[in-house]
Amino acid sequence: YHYTFDVLLPQEVCKGERLKLYDVVVVGGGPIGSHVAYRLAGMGYAVVVLERKQKIGEQVCCTGIIGQECVNSFAIDDNVILREANSARLFSPSGNLLRLRREETQAYILDRSAFDAAMASRAQDNGAEYVLDSLVRDIEVEEDRAKIKVSHQQVALNFEARAAVIATGFGSRLTEGLGRVDDFVNGAQAEVETLGIDEVEVYFGREIAPGFFGWLVPTSSRTARVGLLARHSPGLYLRKLMTSLLAQGKIVSSEAKLSYGGIPLKPLGRTYGERLIVVGDAAGQVKPTTGGGIYYGLLCADIAAKTLHQALQHDDLSAKSLARYEQGWRRRLGRELKIGYWARKLFERLSDRQIDRIFDIVKANGIDEALLKAKNLSFDWHSKAILRVIGYTVVSKVVGVMKPPAKAGKD
Repeated sequence: YHYTFDVLLPQEVCKGERLKLYDVVVVGGGPIGSHVAYRLAGMGYAVVVLERKQKIGEQVCCTGIIGQECVNSFAIDDNVILREANSARLFSPSGNLLRLRREETQAYILDRSAFDAAMASRAQDNGAEYVLDSLVRDIEVEEDRAKIKVSHQQVALNFEARAAVIATGFGSRLTEGLGRVDDFVNGAQAEVETLGIDEVEVYFGREIAPGFFGWLVPTSSRTARVGLLARHSPGLYLRKLMTSLLAQGKIVSSEAKLSYGGIPLKPLGRTYGERLIVVGDAAGQVKPTTGGGIYYGLLCADIAAKTLHQALQHDDLSAKSLARYEQGWRRRLGRELKIGYWARKLFERLSDRQIDRIFDIVKANGIDEALLKAKNLSFDWHSKAILRVIGYTVVSKVVGVMKPPAKAGKD
């Protein structure tokens, strides 16, 4: 499915002697930036989105799995969903299989390019403007506005707005004054042709993805996304995984172009400043357990839009005013991120032998069935499942568990 929308040429924005003063400039035209733009433009604000790529949704390194809650909460267009998933096959380092399955759909696999375009189209339908092929070089905050310096086809341009939102994805220099994300992982992924793979598969082991995991996610009856996370050399590990999957007869060829991306495991030191808010992967609003960032990013985009609406209404875009954004998203996600990161560091310490032992214990004690039957355990909210698994004495002994974070057991 193709979504079309009008793209402003820079001269349309910058014509005349005086620059147009926008209410908000959003830096980044991915789904998180577009959702902020959608919400604010729908409230009547003048919003422009600056995207460095020449086309919305091109060259996206993302597995694109979201849960039922995300689809319902944000009315995700059916046309961007490639397939549904209600089961997964987990393989231990020694090859032991643990199959998790529920009757109802647990996850949806997105066409990421179409998803990005659909979110942008939705924002533009509300009145947001888009300028593509525009790399933001700097944001200067003055007393009454933010000045955004842009490079468009080697031509320097300027935009001005009452506030700026950084939604660039992870690794932008624009957030340097707000601290830094001091823990992250690298991901690599490829599109492959498959043979009879109809369930999500997840692979664990030091030889596959040390401290993390690999995946094979079917996108159609004959295609899938294969990828993994690793601290170092993700491409090297992925090539080895693809060679193994080829030998097992799961994929047709191990030759495929790899795409890469960095994923934050902890939030940015501070996600707001004078006339400035950071949202999504750029802010580190990502599940530390899986690296998934779409749903949490969209939730934070809502909080960002609400905070900016109040600040714009009162013409108070000071750091003190915008601090409510960080207070809001930390109330919503803080516990999940804290417990998830604790579990992430715990998992990275495990040996292959310990992981194999956990697989054996889970199957022998029916822990997998108990988790699947628990109605309050969710695809998107991992803390309860983590604490429940660690709560089993047989598991905690194997992992030599440390104490969960303070107040981890409280909602």
